[in-house]
Amino acid sequence: MNPLMYPKTWTNWAVTLVLAASSASAQTLPPTSRTVYKCEESNKVRYSDAPCLGAKKVDVEPTRGLNKSTGRERTGHDVQRERHNELMADAMRPLLNETPEQRAVRHKRFKLEPSTKTECARLDAQIPRLEAEERAAKDEPLKQVQQALLTSRTRFHQLRC
Repeated sequence: MNPLMYPKTWTNWAVTLVLAASSASAQTLPPTSRTVYKCEESNKVRYSDAPCLGAKKVDVEPTRGLNKSTGRERTGHDVQRERHNELMADAMRPLLNETPEQRAVRHKRFKLEPSTKTECARLDAQIPRLEAEERAAKDEPLKQVQQALLTSRTRFHQLRC
């Protein structure tokens, strides 16, 4: 069947293709986060990428591919891109003096507004300080520190730092 001979069918097919492409591009996911928070509320535990009051930060590292018994390594595009970025960071270390993690943060924040980058840098220093204060605090000061930490983490999450 030649689609050119049936213009209505050809038109319907083209419209379907355009609609599918536009809906796929409109449904973009937010950037992935490796920060996971363990939230305990009313004796229930919940894990989330969004911070909550009194959250414990969970250290997670996603898998980096699957090795089959045949010896072939199967990795996704995201892992390949991450490995490439790590190799580039190692190659550029003598020039830029930054670790792969620092390079990843710089690239992630590249398109942010300058004021947002400045606020992210401030939060980079503030959050670890508040986490240390939370570990050392007791009773009433603990709640104040946890509230300040929640505010900082929430702002960090909103800015997509």
